Amino acid sequence: MLPNRNRRRVVAGGLLAPWLSAAAAVKGVPIRFGTTPVFLDDQISLLASWQTYLEDALQQPVRFVQRGSYREIVDGLLDNSIDLAWLCGYPYVLFEKRLELVAVPLYQSAPLYRSYLIVSRRDTTTTHVSQLSAQVFAYSDPLSNSGHLVPRVELIRADIAPETFFRRAFFTYSHRKVVEAVRAGVANAGSVDGYVWDTLELQQPRATEGVRIAWRSPQYGFPPIVGRSSFGSSPLRALTAAFEQMQTQDLGRQILTRLNVSGFVAAKSELFDGVRQLVRIADRSRV
Repeated sequence: MLPNRNRRRVVAGGLLAPWLSAAAAVKGVPIRFGTTPVFLDDQISLLASWQTYLEDALQQPVRFVQRGSYREIVDGLLDNSIDLAWLCGYPYVLFEKRLELVAVPLYQSAPLYRSYLIVSRRDTTTTHVSQLSAQVFAYSDPLSNSGHLVPRVELIRADIAPETFFRRAFFTYSHRKVVEAVRAGVANAGSVDGYVWDTLELQQPRATEGVRIAWRSPQYGFPPIVGRSSFGSSPLRALTAAFEQMQTQDLGRQILTRLNVSGFVAAKSELFDGVRQLVRIADRSRV
């Protein structure tokens, strides 16, 4: 009888077999998985475990490609130097004609998340970004929905020009660094991915000491795993199955726990209609 670990490999490979033929045509060529500084755990250890899981499930090498911004990840997808990526809903909406949804995480049992406005605990009065005139504000990434688009649209809805409202605004290119900037007093306030904040509070509570949530946005589609359309439908279906099956495998469940999500599911483009509405509002304000 096969050892448990090998039995799991056979089961995973067998379940994906209907879609593996196209991927096997380039067997030995790694699938390139792009990520940004979104992870909260020990990145090297976490990505090594995820690589092992995906390689067992897909029977193909996987290589993680880490970049410092969503723009760099998008460029890699569009120039075919990256095959799939954990992206944000904002760049997915902007470039969806050349991207395909692979899977979306389930957070608190739904493929949804919120943007949080955070301020120092010493600030006991702020309840909305429109109250931060002439303050210093930290955004995460120019292509972040929760860390840039949401607060900008909140200001636009209040008939405020985001470009001139703050005394100074800057990008940290990491949600955690937004938290650090507010905690250190480098910024009076910032906008972060609510999932990242919640996970920091759960796994590293000292990281959020001295900072509070001043406002929570409506829910939006959770940042998805996407693939470049030119990668091919069969490999993309195999990837979707591999992500969906994580919650059925021991190693997959360990990774999900470290990511603080309950699983991955296939999703339709309509999940990101809320982000599309924000993009339209932001675009109209530039006319």
